[in-house]
Amino acid sequence: MLLDFFYTLRSAKLPVSVKEFLTLLEALQKGVVGPNAEPTQTDTFDEAYSSGYKIDDFYYLSRTALVKDEKHYDKFDRAFAAYFKGVEMIADFTKEVPLEWLRKNLELQLSPEELAKIEKMGWDELMETLKKRFEEQKERHEGGSKWIGTGGTSPFGAYGQNPQGIRIGQDKSRNRSAVKVWDQRAYKDYDDTQELGTRNIKVALRRLRKFAREGNEFELDLDDTIRSTAANAGYLDIKMIPERHNNVKVLLLMDVGGTMDDHIARVEELFSATKTEFKHLEFYYFHNCVYDFMWKNNRRRFAEKFATWDIIRKYNKDYKLIFVGDATMSPYEILQPGGSVEYNNEEPGADWLQRLTTAFPKFAWINPEPQGVWQYRQSISVIQQLMQQRMYPLTLKGLEEAMRLLTK
Repeated sequence: MLLDFFYTLRSAKLPVSVKEFLTLLEALQKGVVGPNAEPTQTDTFDEAYSSGYKIDDFYYLSRTALVKDEKHYDKFDRAFAAYFKGVEMIADFTKEVPLEWLRKNLELQLSPEELAKIEKMGWDELMETLKKRFEEQKERHEGGSKWIGTGGTSPFGAYGQNPQGIRIGQDKSRNRSAVKVWDQRAYKDYDDTQELGTRNIKVALRRLRKFAREGNEFELDLDDTIRSTAANAGYLDIKMIPERHNNVKVLLLMDVGGTMDDHIARVEELFSATKTEFKHLEFYYFHNCVYDFMWKNNRRRFAEKFATWDIIRKYNKDYKLIFVGDATMSPYEILQPGGSVEYNNEEPGADWLQRLTTAFPKFAWINPEPQGVWQYRQSISVIQQLMQQRMYPLTLKGLEEAMRLLTK
């Protein structure tokens, strides 16, 4: 039975009614998805599939039947994953990396003098050498400066030291020096219900608002009512006018995951304020740099992609384009085809950034990193050039300057 699933959703504070739950059960009984049977709670993804029931199909059906507003998608995803343990995206890598090679047994710590002696490779040499290592290496390796493994000074593997390498199998960033990451990564949506610790962000965003009287909703025009009543010898003459609406359109593109984890609280505050202040708001996520697709739901970002070309064509140039990201990455991720840590992108991120800024002439980049460190990050300098120096810190002054620019 799915009663426990229903109670799990209610415990997650999702507004799921009994009627909607009965609708889901009826859909299962009618065989809308999978076999004519209810899925059982299983421990692993493989067991769920072996039972003959496709978890993805049930996910979409239950979300459609039970969730009335897309703002609850994130809560639903967390509750769904908690009930059906092990539901996860399986990476489709072209070469399997044996996990026993990558078990964390050693985290190498070197002195600055020893680090200076380690030779860096260029992008092409790095990728070609990795390909050769895959072909040559047949067993697990630990330490050393050549093979894929753990520890050591090799540019390939986990928990070692190298000023410029490819990270494989490490649970999180340690030195932030990898130029590419070979891992399946999971991100979390920014919470738009986050309570703001300050109203300053909302006040700063209001500089971008542009009101116009439109629509069928009316409100009292107090000044005209007083004037008309006085001219009518004191007889009340009520005057109504259309309500004022903020007609500014905003396209918000947010970096998520990796180094942005350090800034989650502040970006959530900004996201909450933005959704409150702008009626016409569209948002998408990307990681580090924009490439040929973006997404709206981080838990299903590989299943629900939005082509960047489609986004460019969908929204007209009236939209104000706002990027939010720390611009902290390997420069290869911006300038090199295949530089993405997620997959082998055919075109460099710089090309997509230029297409977006050409399609939306009113644009700005909001950076949560302290402005004092910008000069020490090569990737931030590259992004600043691509943004025509329209990069502002995530501070009250920075937001006001960015909003002032977008209103010109």
